[in-house]
Amino acid sequence: MVGAPAAADAVARARRLPNLRVGLHVVLLESRSVLPRDDVPDLVDADGHFRRDMVRLAFEIFARPRVRKQMQAEVAAQFSAFRDTGLTLDHVNAHKHFHLHPTILSVVMDEARKAGVRGLRMPVEVAAVVDACESGASSPGSRMTAWWAKTLAARARKAGFVVPDQVFGLAWSGAMTASRVAALLDRLPDGDTEIYFHPATADTFPGHAKSYRYTDELAALTDAAVITAAKRAAASRGGFLDLDAT
Repeated sequence: MVGAPAAADAVARARRLPNLRVGLHVVLLESRSVLPRDDVPDLVDADGHFRRDMVRLAFEIFARPRVRKQMQAEVAAQFSAFRDTGLTLDHVNAHKHFHLHPTILSVVMDEARKAGVRGLRMPVEVAAVVDACESGASSPGSRMTAWWAKTLAARARKAGFVVPDQVFGLAWSGAMTASRVAALLDRLPDGDTEIYFHPATADTFPGHAKSYRYTDELAALTDAAVITAAKRAAASRGGFLDLDAT
């Protein structure tokens, strides 16, 4: 999130970890814009924070050329800000998966092409796998999201992007505990899988999501049972650039 308060610290840490795969999390909701408020007045409030009314904003981006132009400029500015870090761009996704909006997706893919990046997240979560790990964990909403994401994933692949076959992290967003992750690793479908987390060393901080168990997610990533399950899965691990190379 190149416009977030801790971006500079994150970049400094990433520079100390040259093998870390770093992506751009395009943000059009709930954080701060990269461009000045006067350049994107329809996207932000008086303090320069993005709007929170996601549904209305999605409609306006589709129906109002003025808003759409501001969205295009902001997305381009975020790609430019990432380029200025000097880090290698591994992949692109968006806050709250807002790139599932076809108009936003078109802009993201255009900017990704310019940046030379081909990795793109499409949240195609396999409900049957989630429910096998924990009965009833998936929801009709997540299944509809997966159906739409799968449709857009086909579009992205046709355009030359590298998109994993499935993604996990939606149904348990903010609650990817060690037991859930270990169960998931024991049931990985064939193909390329992205598993995403929201790890942190504290559960409350400026901008935290209520009910998210950040510290539990961090603990899951280093849990002995999870590490054992990952080894048992015999899956190759890496980032989107590693998928591109296979």
